[in-house]
Amino acid sequence: MAGTKLVVLYPYPTDVEAFEKAYVDDHVPLAKEKIKGMSKFIATKVVGTPTGQTPPFYRIAELHFPSIDALKEALSSAGGQEAAGHAISISSGGMPIFLIAEEEMMTF
Repeated sequence: MAGTKLVVLYPYPTDVEAFEKAYVDDHVPLAKEKIKGMSKFIATKVVGTPTGQTPPFYRIAELHFPSIDALKEALSSAGGQEAAGHAISISSGGMPIFLIAEEEMMTF
């Protein structure tokens, strides 16, 4: 069975230090408290590209849920809306991209 997740792509911020402070100190705790039903949270910091260019995205957040219904319920809740609004407000490099995805894992 595929896992269901919300993927949030944050554009490269205009002020990396300010974004990191807001993301780590404010946003992650807010999301943990307000987004109910999440089973796992993965925060990724993009550190570069193979060609050495500045990456278009700085952070990628993955919020995992047991089902698409649980994800939809969490996103439509007041807490989910508050967390999404906060994500937008701290994203100084532009509007974050929100994607709903199904994850398939293969081991090689």
